[in-house]
Amino acid sequence: MTTTTKQESSITRIEKTWEYKDRTYILKGNNSPVSYTIQTRHTPRKPLMWFDEGLKMNREIRLATNQKSLFVDEQDGYVTLTHVMFQDGILHVPRAEVSMQKLLSIYHPHKDKTWEEVDMAKKAADEIDILEFELEALSLVKELDIEHLEAIMRTELGSAVTTMTSKELKRDAYKFAKKDPALFIELSQDEDIKLRNLANRAVEQGIISLADDGTVFKFANGKKIITVPFDQHPYAALSQYFKTDDGVDLMKSLLKKLN
Repeated sequence: MTTTTKQESSITRIEKTWEYKDRTYILKGNNSPVSYTIQTRHTPRKPLMWFDEGLKMNREIRLATNQKSLFVDEQDGYVTLTHVMFQDGILHVPRAEVSMQKLLSIYHPHKDKTWEEVDMAKKAADEIDILEFELEALSLVKELDIEHLEAIMRTELGSAVTTMTSKELKRDAYKFAKKDPALFIELSQDEDIKLRNLANRAVEQGIISLADDGTVFKFANGKKIITVPFDQHPYAALSQYFKTDDGVDLMKSLLKKLN
């Protein structure tokens, strides 16, 4: 029988913005057994309650197909119980099964712990973002010059880029852009990446050298160019040096020798 009280239940406030739609739930983590049944009613041995902030009390939950409310104190007469089962980690609940949806989305103590609702709108938005990133990254592969692509792909392939043809380089750039479009775009916008690539190429071709301990860059004749600052990557340090007055002259000289 329905319980009445002078205090206002918080259920009304929680359900006020409820949207009537089909919903999908998935088991969290790697839990995807062939079937998984959730508890749908309170028993002395297995309590199933929800704490009502408005009434300041725990209320017993019982999912019944012939009742409008999930709460025992609001149910009247004979009740028809039902089971709720995940199949292969997934449960689709149509919009007409309002009580079941509210149990899974609002009131069950295991929600967001054992299972979670799939936000289809957010999922679609995320998928669109990924596709747009991918399209942008693939367009960049087509637009960027081969030297810029080489600089980007060096971060992925290392010195192997020096032996690749332009077609091989572009092919792998397309693969990289498709696999991780956000990173590809980020690298393409890195102001120093081409300078680091220039430094790598100059060392690989013996125009300048880097000491085995990575602390000093020298010309082929042994004259020191710079000492690498402590805790800084050697090629990052040289790319920064290229931006100084002396470094600009070195950069121009290296570009001439490499081109």
